[in-house]
Amino acid sequence: MPITLASIKKTLDSQIGQKIKLTAQAGRKKTTERNGILTETYPSIFVVELDQKENAVERVSYNYTDVLTSAVIVELSEENNLAFN
Repeated sequence: MPITLASIKKTLDSQIGQKIKLTAQAGRKKTTERNGILTETYPSIFVVELDQKENAVERVSYNYTDVLTSAVIVELSEENNLAFN
């Protein structure tokens, strides 16, 4: 099944309030890993509240296009084994 922006948004909509792990490109050969809770989804972006113990910023937002192009890898709730790679 091909992944589309609509299917990514639909999946994230159903996971609001759940723990999420993000791995994002931070440069040529650098990536950043962040853990938090998926709080909101909008037509173009989704927002994640980050764990304050691990991160200096409170929340981050990404486009669904970032997930589609693998600029951001999303791993949702370990019990459901959902991931976008």
